Amino acid sequence: MYKPVRIAFLSEHASPAALRGGEDAGGQNVYVDEVSRNLARLGYSVDVFTRRDNAEMPEIIDWAPGVRVVNLTAGPESPLLKDDLWPYMPAFREAFLSFALRDEVSYELIHGNFWMSGWVAAELKQRLDVPVVQIFHAMGKTKRLHQGKNDHSPRARIAVETRVIRDVDRLIAQCPNELSELVDDYGADPAKIAVLPSAVNIEIFRPVPQAEARAFLKINPDEFVIVYVGRMLPRKDIRNVVRATALLLQRCPEKEKVRLLIVGGETPEPDPVRTPEIGELQRLASEMGIAERVQFVGKRQQDTLRYFYSAGDVVVTTPWYEPFGLTPLEGMACGRPVVGSAVGGITFTIKDGETGFLVPPRDPQALSERLYQLLCEPALRVSLGKAARERVEHEFTWRMVAARTAALYESLAMVQRPLILPDQPTLDLPIPSVAGR
Repeated sequence: MYKPVRIAFLSEHASPAALRGGEDAGGQNVYVDEVSRNLARLGYSVDVFTRRDNAEMPEIIDWAPGVRVVNLTAGPESPLLKDDLWPYMPAFREAFLSFALRDEVSYELIHGNFWMSGWVAAELKQRLDVPVVQIFHAMGKTKRLHQGKNDHSPRARIAVETRVIRDVDRLIAQCPNELSELVDDYGADPAKIAVLPSAVNIEIFRPVPQAEARAFLKINPDEFVIVYVGRMLPRKDIRNVVRATALLLQRCPEKEKVRLLIVGGETPEPDPVRTPEIGELQRLASEMGIAERVQFVGKRQQDTLRYFYSAGDVVVTTPWYEPFGLTPLEGMACGRPVVGSAVGGITFTIKDGETGFLVPPRDPQALSERLYQLLCEPALRVSLGKAARERVEHEFTWRMVAARTAALYESLAMVQRPLILPDQPTLDLPIPSVAGR
């Protein structure tokens, strides 16, 4: 009888079941959700372990065929900021061991997500003698460099990352920049690292005819619409987008035909109390005299986000730094040109001049110049958007990520290729090379 290879995903603060768009709910939630689902389609059995932040949440959620979400009790059963979770990681480790012992579950491999789960994974490697694959999603030294005094990570973070990098069997870097961070900043062994880009769900994020999307959202069909989708944090520098929009409006004789659409926050309706960055952006827009041209939408889920992307003429994201960044891929998948800051993974996903444009971070003038170019050249918007969708289809799908991740698992002697069930198609994709080999 076929017994699937069982994988334990550790993701202490980012559950697939969490809503997107909040302060601590973003790309990691999506990664864990999509990779686990697509690994299951390849024949793996995946348990995703996350911290219980709601006393009414069941211990086990049958999340998708072949995927369970296991909520472990570690600390208070209430929401906490991820930077406050570090003291509860020993309890998270013990809760995992108790669950596995009680349910008589054994795992052939552990896949850690983020540095705290990485610590737990490294601990479990010693206890259980199983291989560990680790992805950080963001590195502490890079965060400290770019955020300075606004970095509230626990003091132990960088030392823990260094230990995890040393002890695990394989490391995943999502882009060449992250590979360089691991090697140059932490002294990681290049032979342990595989560059496996993250991706986007091209069935959920797909082009919607702009007229249809605008009718759905009740947006004027004649406006030039700039769209930002993502978390509302200072480092995302949406203030830069507001300033660039103000500069753009200075050049537009018909100002009423330009709109900046900002999607994200802690609540479905924009709330400057629950999401302080919304309040800062509202004040900035008012100071710059463009408040009536900036529309805040609040948090939205994946099944409607394609309408917001598709309603736009251009998608913009200009953070100070970005380890990888999934929202540029979402905009590209919806057939829209993306203007992004030339930092981190954005330099890898956007092809400057082919699928959108790269601009310096914290440079509203440079951003406004690109926005003005796109406003004046509708045909360019169409050609860039078409190329963006094609790039995503060829390079950045979750099925590709799962196949490449499975190939990485197979590079570990203790994990063999699972049987692919007849109704689960195989993928003719290259096995990723591991850097340094």
